[in-house]
Amino acid sequence: MNRREFIKVVGVGTVGLMAGSLPLDAEGRNKRMEIKTVKLYENGFMTQPFACGLEDGVEKFDPNVKYRSSLQNFLIDTGKEVILVDTGVPEDFPDMVVDEKTQIYMGTKIANYVDALKNLGYQTEQVSKILITHKHPDHTGQLKHFPNAKVYISRVEADAMDLKGDNIIRVDFTDGAYKNFEKSQKIADGIYYIFAPGHTTGTSIIIVENEGLHYMIHGDVTYTDEALYMNKLSVATEDKVAARDTLNRVREFIRNNKTIYVSTHTQLGYENIENKKIVDLDNMPEPIPPKDVVVKTATGKYVCSRSRKGRS
Repeated sequence: MNRREFIKVVGVGTVGLMAGSLPLDAEGRNKRMEIKTVKLYENGFMTQPFACGLEDGVEKFDPNVKYRSSLQNFLIDTGKEVILVDTGVPEDFPDMVVDEKTQIYMGTKIANYVDALKNLGYQTEQVSKILITHKHPDHTGQLKHFPNAKVYISRVEADAMDLKGDNIIRVDFTDGAYKNFEKSQKIADGIYYIFAPGHTTGTSIIIVENEGLHYMIHGDVTYTDEALYMNKLSVATEDKVAARDTLNRVREFIRNNKTIYVSTHTQLGYENIENKKIVDLDNMPEPIPPKDVVVKTATGKYVCSRSRKGRS
């Protein structure tokens, strides 16, 4: 009996356990780490003043210039465990209605978080860890569905959310520097949780090392990749000074490491993963215009708010 026939008889998982190694796929090969997209909303937009106007002032940017927007979170399948990065909006989050003053619109709903996870072939029980980039409800909305997963979140954000439970890991970033970032925590082989405040005072980013590339899952360091290339910050920022320092460090990291920039609020987040698009800060890709959106009477709400106005 050859190896492939043996696998068919006893099963892939049994072979993996017997070998004492990573799980194997149907062809008997070690599974590779994969980063997958949990798609939640699509076909939205954001305005240029919203995406870029923090430091120079919104009046310096054209509100008629719009970038694509969406909402997605991410899943890391290491081959040994399933790790989530953020958990979408609450189930009862209302559909947004757009008017002429809307700054960011996530688009139309694709699926709720748990259904989107199942669409990828995963059950909630398979998730061992959740890494939270920051406290906003479009990143933490479905934590309740994972009571047995360890939730890693910076101490600042956990305290701000008043999170409780034995599965809540308040991270103090005790593993020292990672590259040019001063504070980090190693989560698993090749997966690093990094303190990167600014958007909120306790924001973190995740860097995944895989096959010579660095996947930077950054939450909302910028809302769109165009802002990264333009070196601009969104008005949705709690700490302007810290946000500038973080963006400087992100750009320095990108210049020194082959980086795939993985965003939450633009379709470029998953397109970059699919295309293994390495950032070249000196050559910004031509922006793709968003699809037309029907203008009605707005709810007056967007999820990641400008803290100084107290909206969420």
